[in-house]
Amino acid sequence: MEHRHPWTAAWIWPSSDSNAGAARRQQRTFFRKSFQVANPAESALTVEVTADSKYRLYVNGIFVLRGPCKGDDFNQYYDTVELAPYLREGSNVIAVEVVHYPRILIGGPSEGGPMSEWRSDIGGLWLQGALTDRSGAEPLKLDTDGSWRMTSCEAVGIQAETKTLFVGGTEEVQGSLIPADWREAGFDDSSWAVCGGPIEPLDRLWGQLLPWQLKPRPIPALQETEREFVRVMRASGIAPDADVEAIFPLRLNPGESAWLELDAGLLTTGYVQLDVCEGGGGRVALLYAEAYEYEHPEQHGGQRKTVRDDPEGKILIGNEDFYSPAGWGRPGRPETYEPMGRRAFRFVRVALQAGDEPLTLASLRWRATSYPLQELGSVRSSDPLTDDMWRISLNTLRNCMQDTYEDTPYYEQMQYIMDAKSQALFTYAVSGDDRLGRKTIYDFHSSLIPSGMLQSRYPSVSRQVIPGFALYWVQMVYDHYAHFGDAALVRRYLPTIDAVLGWFERLVEEDGLVGYIPEPYWAFVDWVESWNETAGAPPARREGALTAYNLMYAVTLQQGADLNEAAGRTDTAAEYRSRAQAVNAAVLASCYDEASGLFRDGPAVAMFSQHAQLWAVLSGAVEGEAAGALMDRMFARNDLAEASFSMSHFLFRALAKAGRYGRTEQLWQAWKDQIALGLTAWVEDPVQQRSDNHAWSSLPLYEYPAETLGVKPGLPGFAAVRIEPKPAGQTWAEGAVPTPMGEVRVRWEIADGHFTLDAEVPAGVPAVVVLPDGSTHEREQASFRVACPI
Repeated sequence: MEHRHPWTAAWIWPSSDSNAGAARRQQRTFFRKSFQVANPAESALTVEVTADSKYRLYVNGIFVLRGPCKGDDFNQYYDTVELAPYLREGSNVIAVEVVHYPRILIGGPSEGGPMSEWRSDIGGLWLQGALTDRSGAEPLKLDTDGSWRMTSCEAVGIQAETKTLFVGGTEEVQGSLIPADWREAGFDDSSWAVCGGPIEPLDRLWGQLLPWQLKPRPIPALQETEREFVRVMRASGIAPDADVEAIFPLRLNPGESAWLELDAGLLTTGYVQLDVCEGGGGRVALLYAEAYEYEHPEQHGGQRKTVRDDPEGKILIGNEDFYSPAGWGRPGRPETYEPMGRRAFRFVRVALQAGDEPLTLASLRWRATSYPLQELGSVRSSDPLTDDMWRISLNTLRNCMQDTYEDTPYYEQMQYIMDAKSQALFTYAVSGDDRLGRKTIYDFHSSLIPSGMLQSRYPSVSRQVIPGFALYWVQMVYDHYAHFGDAALVRRYLPTIDAVLGWFERLVEEDGLVGYIPEPYWAFVDWVESWNETAGAPPARREGALTAYNLMYAVTLQQGADLNEAAGRTDTAAEYRSRAQAVNAAVLASCYDEASGLFRDGPAVAMFSQHAQLWAVLSGAVEGEAAGALMDRMFARNDLAEASFSMSHFLFRALAKAGRYGRTEQLWQAWKDQIALGLTAWVEDPVQQRSDNHAWSSLPLYEYPAETLGVKPGLPGFAAVRIEPKPAGQTWAEGAVPTPMGEVRVRWEIADGHFTLDAEVPAGVPAVVVLPDGSTHEREQASFRVACPI
């Protein structure tokens, strides 16, 4: 819902920090607003707050929240929060730390910060709210204006980003440059500056657009949970075999050093927090790692990672934050350090060096953070690894669900369309929650460029285009309509769907195929080892048209036709279906190889991949038993470029459509092998294994409910339910699937030559059941049983 009452607050920022000399540096500012409260129990204080680029807000020294939600040039999201629970009688203070990332990304080094965090040319804090009570007294306005106190913070240096891509450099912090107790009400801020020239409130600009177009946060606040490390992996300078609970406080005498490596118990994402006492002149280093790995893989057959929690002969490799204590911390009142940026890790290596005075590490903990995903769905089966597969998938997804979907929380923290399309489906199947999915659809719609193409990752201040990803966005809208039946959302995005499909249509050549993908756009399809030289694009792109892209285009035209039909645009729907048929016909005429019975990767090249075959099935270029036979021929070959984890979601869809879903029993082995390696989240792909947490690999969260149990929408929004279970080696399965209409429960079993299914569906929702023998059963009652021979 849009904001209705007038904006009264102003954007504030120290004017001295807006000069050109600071343009390539991160700039941090501390803000304070002091006020009096007569009766906290009778008071209310709701504020709306945001900042450019990131903020942490405290009331009377207590951390309240961080933000804002990721937006872009036209969406500066603000948070709404109730601060009354943090108030006390007498003096109170709202304290906010803001970091602004430089906008310049080329032309020399800069402290750019996370590429997914939007920023304008200048930083700023904006807060609006008023203190009220039941006495009827005039509300006390606390809006950001010239009365707020502020000071620039020079304590934090940003290191060059090395082991990651777009997350930004880690921190080197001098605690002595941070005013002690600046977040507390009793702190003396009389020497701090007041804002001399705040930017005008938005309602006084007569339509002029500032860099910050305020919008309410579209998704729930991220949940933050206090966690403790579960074990010490290795250590030096402390008692051997020390229990993690017995380590703290860890005291070092002057000049002493120590280090320890701690296990969080699972790969996670959040904020490590350390408390130190004394320690002036000392230094603490925090290294974050996903796994133990070999320092010299060439000495281990090229393997970099094996068992992730086995430290024998391995080291932790990762980025480090550094904190140099000021020395004022004491027991009960320690210095606390927490990096501004979110980190991903399973293991943390803490290295301590005392200076001229003792250094005590009083505690070390972490705050896990993620989107508040509710696990409403569940699946069990005769496969003894089902629980592990589900649990690891859920952890992987949660780590990649923040205020956007993310590809990998360690290396990039970027939202890509291909990843998000699958992640949204996983979310729908697990929780029935579409709020982050809706935001993601809107995010990529907002990335539209004048050519009609979408950016492949967004929000991002570094622009990138992978044309195939724009097709996945259209498919994402289709998935949402299938699961939630929201016709208004479909109508909202029809112009963008037309733009994307129009871009591809303009590339169609005389042979009826979408031709060469123009540079500098990236014709990425999949991370395939044999495609490394072309960076994930089939080498056939050098010769022109790509079979996979044409078939992906045909699939998307068909789904676009269904969306237009749902919106009443029947003529456009008919046009899209005609175009899809023409593309399929052109692929059959130009790309099918009679000798092998497979589709070539391009019309003029003798190159073959699983990708061309699976998209031929999904597009309907081949159907029925011919589709099943194509899948059989594909698997009979061991020389094809194979679908990696990023493409497996579509491979599994093709097998389901072709009646070959039983083959997934063998395909799941690539996931099950990871369990024995001590992984607590799924790898990005089993070949390169860059990242140990990549949510496009969380296939069980969709495959188990939608295919093993077989629960899918029979009509948009689950106005009818289709139950079509596909056993793949299991002898029984049971579980619950959340839908907008209510929970669907299914249990099936294979015994004594029969397949028996029991189901419960929401009252008034008709169900169509398709059993493994192909028989179809229509049911109107809420609970029923059906069976067939098998």
